[in-house]
Amino acid sequence: MSENAGTSQKPWIDPDDAAELDEAWFERADLYDGATLARRGRRPAAVTKVALTVRYDADVVAAFRASGKGWQTRMNDALREWLAEHPQIGSQGQ
Repeated sequence: MSENAGTSQKPWIDPDDAAELDEAWFERADLYDGATLARRGRRPAAVTKVALTVRYDADVVAAFRASGKGWQTRMNDALREWLAEHPQIGSQGQ
């Protein structure tokens, strides 16, 4: 009792029923400079981060996560502060 799916036709859509191209549409549209797509959004950061896998004790992660949104940035800041207090460690490997 299966029907051939290839026999159905798409319904005709009247081009006059198309949505109007308003200001909001143009604000979301891609912008080209000649043939080059101009990227939108935030510019690339001057200082980039390094993605890596690291393991911390559960209680340390829980304490930072409990501090709310931005906990990874605060963890990074805490490590940076520790490095400033221990310059002999920060200079190794350079």
